[in-house]
Amino acid sequence: MEIGDQGSVAAQHPPPSLFPMGIGHSSTALAIREDFAQDGAMISISDLSTRIAGRLLLDKANVTLPSGTKAGLVGRNGAGKSTLFKVITGHHGAESGSVSIPKNARIGQVAQEAPGTEDSLIEIVMAADKERAALMLESETATDPERIADIQMRLIDIDAHSAEARASSILAGLGFNQEAQLRPASSFSGGWRMRVALASVLFSEPDLLLLDEPTNYLDLEGTLWLEDYIRRYPYTVIIISHDRDLLNNAVNAIVHLDQKKLTFYRGGYDQFVRQKAENDELQTKAKVKNDAARKHLQSFIDRFKAKASKAKQAQSRVKALERMGTVSSVIEDHVQPITFPEPAKQPASPIIAIDGGSVGYEPGNPILKGINLRIDNDDRIALLGSNGNGKSTFAKFISGRLAPETGDLRIAPSLKIGFFAQHQLDDLVPEESAIEHVRKLMPQAPEAKVRARVAQMGLATEKMATAAKDLSGGEKARLLMGLAAFHAPNLLILDEPTNHLDIDSRRALIEALNDYDGAVILISHDRHLIEATVDRLWLVNNGTVTTFEGDMDEYRDLIVSSGKKKKKK
Repeated sequence: MEIGDQGSVAAQHPPPSLFPMGIGHSSTALAIREDFAQDGAMISISDLSTRIAGRLLLDKANVTLPSGTKAGLVGRNGAGKSTLFKVITGHHGAESGSVSIPKNARIGQVAQEAPGTEDSLIEIVMAADKERAALMLESETATDPERIADIQMRLIDIDAHSAEARASSILAGLGFNQEAQLRPASSFSGGWRMRVALASVLFSEPDLLLLDEPTNYLDLEGTLWLEDYIRRYPYTVIIISHDRDLLNNAVNAIVHLDQKKLTFYRGGYDQFVRQKAENDELQTKAKVKNDAARKHLQSFIDRFKAKASKAKQAQSRVKALERMGTVSSVIEDHVQPITFPEPAKQPASPIIAIDGGSVGYEPGNPILKGINLRIDNDDRIALLGSNGNGKSTFAKFISGRLAPETGDLRIAPSLKIGFFAQHQLDDLVPEESAIEHVRKLMPQAPEAKVRARVAQMGLATEKMATAAKDLSGGEKARLLMGLAAFHAPNLLILDEPTNHLDIDSRRALIEALNDYDGAVILISHDRHLIEATVDRLWLVNNGTVTTFEGDMDEYRDLIVSSGKKKKKK
């Protein structure tokens, strides 16, 4: 396997030597075998153990995925999911165990660095199919009739002549129109380039597709398209994601990384949750029964081990106790809750009213216009629409950060607004801890009260004094949301708050929003979050903002059917 220049791991037929061992690991080599002992399986992990910075992440873990499985790899942040991907691709070594893959299997994953060349997007995506690109190049210079015939036959076999249409369809699904597809990659921001990298690996159609949080740089529309694409993908997929709807609708299996072990569950995420709860209950009951039996045997041993007439019986019970073994306790990870302070007083509705409003960044060139909407003090509204249509612009507009170019924007005089945007993570002072960030906002408060406010943000006690640069993405997001809501706002505007939150933290956010008394404006690609917290949908599209009268299922059908119509054209 080699890293392609065009933004994705090239999906080729890699020889065993292209799965290098990690440097500086145990001499017990990780074997990535191509003999593949289990028929019909795409990947088999056996007794796998690996570490990062001395910390054991996998301890004799085992799992086998049948060919064609669409599996979601889930687990708490930091459990080792991304490290497992590195082990599978050979970019990280292990202490022991093996990863078995079929001979000549093509593995593909999105590159860590997005393409930034002067090549057009369509050229970049088409170049991701290395075999096609090589054959097309050779066909221009080949002179041997037999070789020419072989090349043409192979091009037909891999459907090379429909490549441009397929590449264009994938790019369109990820938000690039025909005009954008012809522009150079260097003209796009990093987030959009990552979409190109994703399009490249999807186009190459590897036998084993590894996707690590692909929706982090997608909007809701792109997420819905990807969900449909993965569901129909003809080969094996392993996807790391905290998007509950994606894991319910696109995959048919869940692999749970927990306590350094891998456990396979059939079905989507909701089925996994039910099965795990049932298994945990059975394990808890088994432990109670096991503990009682062991206690009974141990009591007999303690009473009669020194009595000659009972010595044999006591000894037999010692052996029985050894054979019985123990049942381990169910270990539950505690998720820190998130709490938003309640506003002291709510202004009368409407808290915001817009009449004929237009807004933009350049005079005479509005991004949005003809807006006629109102927000009441108990509204829960999600903004729908593709990235680039103006959702963030509208959020800045209603928060008072952008003045109307025309029309009228009325904001209640006493309205307090809390604003969270993903890019604001960079505004945290890297060397300062959460306590230091909060202390600036309450300089006269005693240390105990400062720590109490940090705790409300959902940061564990041991992380309160950690420098912001050393916090995880999820911990930074919790801190930033807490700072945004610090002064008990009447209106919370959250622009993609979940990008760094795991599933359990997203659940904590849902609970916090549902407990919060103020109004909420939400921009998110997480459909589960939207459905669980809002009751109104507004569509930002065609240069304006309008109400959407359907529900999220209807919106999903609209997006998917729209994509299929574009594909037919």
